[in-house]
Amino acid sequence: MKFRNQFLYFFCGSLFFLTACKTSESVTPTHQNNEKPRVENSWEAESGLSAKFDSSEVFSNNFTGFALYKPDEDSMLFELNANKYFTPASNTKLYTFFAALKFLPDSILSLEYTVHDDSLIFWGTGDPTFLHPDFDSSRAFTFLKNSSYDLYYSDNQYQDELLGPGWAWGDYQYYYSTEKTPLPMYGNVSETTVEEIHTVQISQKEGEMEIYPKYLRSEIQKAKVRSGKELPFLFRDFNSNTLEYSPKSDTTTYVLSRPFHYTPQLITGLLADTLGRQVQYIDRVKPQITHRIYGTPVDTIFTRMLQPSDNFIAEQLLLNVSAELGLPMNSSAVIKRVAETYFTDFEETPEWVDGSGLSRYNLFTPKNMVHLLRLIDDEFAEDSVLFNHLPAGGKVGTIRNWYANREGGAPYVFAKTGTLSNNHCLSGYIVTEKGHKLIFSFMNNHYVTATGVVKTEMEKILWYLYKNY
Repeated sequence: MKFRNQFLYFFCGSLFFLTACKTSESVTPTHQNNEKPRVENSWEAESGLSAKFDSSEVFSNNFTGFALYKPDEDSMLFELNANKYFTPASNTKLYTFFAALKFLPDSILSLEYTVHDDSLIFWGTGDPTFLHPDFDSSRAFTFLKNSSYDLYYSDNQYQDELLGPGWAWGDYQYYYSTEKTPLPMYGNVSETTVEEIHTVQISQKEGEMEIYPKYLRSEIQKAKVRSGKELPFLFRDFNSNTLEYSPKSDTTTYVLSRPFHYTPQLITGLLADTLGRQVQYIDRVKPQITHRIYGTPVDTIFTRMLQPSDNFIAEQLLLNVSAELGLPMNSSAVIKRVAETYFTDFEETPEWVDGSGLSRYNLFTPKNMVHLLRLIDDEFAEDSVLFNHLPAGGKVGTIRNWYANREGGAPYVFAKTGTLSNNHCLSGYIVTEKGHKLIFSFMNNHYVTATGVVKTEMEKILWYLYKNY
């Protein structure tokens, strides 16, 4: 009896073993949480991809996340720390891009105004193109210049801070940290042209130091002596528009950009100087019904934001969305509206706080980015239209010097970069050699090597995807 029982145990155990082996041979393995079986070739490609990450010394020293999705199969092909939160930097601009796609019309809202007796009262809408040197946008300007009414400017509708939450306050005088304002002008930046400034003697004659807009010319003065502190050549104090220069020997010609500090008085002064007529400030609540003036096509603005990664345009676009929707002119109000409307089915809740990605309070997972890119993809009937907005590897934008097709063919990476010190991310689309479109998010945080080292390692992965998927 004992022998029979042992035989039955052995027979059943063997049958279970053989069944398990047969099952493991007939079902293609999947990676992590993906429950959909894939063909053998896809598994081989995935195994190779996994091996590339596992063998990388660069990625082993970083906090790296990666998610790869194939839209036409509705399948997540590969995940590495895909549910972990990362600092996205300018990948945040893709969220701003989506918000603008959903809520802005074909052209951007430039001004809102009302007429009362002999007065025209107008409110800014955050339009970043107003008198911006990179845009040919003159409709709002021409309207104000030719108006037969007395002009009054109000900023009563603006309910936001000038700098975003979590921005590095010490960056306030650099062009990438421009203030966001209700009525931006000239990109909210002054440009000072310096020619042959000498140490011993500096005159302010025309041609030796020029500033644009010229209205700020009177703000230039020689730097005050500050004990124990060496100022940069051109320094702007946090709460003023005075530009102090520290004399240095130089025989070159160059341009220095400095954001100016918003005040209603500055705006009315700049407008009066530019329009050639008086503009006065008035603290007036914007009525529910106003007249509206529209200007620049939004497609032009999207490309100008995404390809060079323009922080100023990104922040102003969020404010413009709030004006278009009739919300309080506040970035947080827009973010809340977009999240409540479109992000309720995200696996992890995105921590989205600004338009540009300057804030380190922003936290997204690679899966967040892939989900968002799927929503963006749904907005475009043709891939070429979407890809024309984004940086293209080896061709244009912030990746014009990276991710070029090694075989000399068309670009295969169309993606948004995001870089802060010790952080670099890239999220977007790949068109593989076989013609498949993939959505990916590559996020790297907390590295201490040069960013170029990380990019070089990323390029190996992206080229592998191009050749093998």
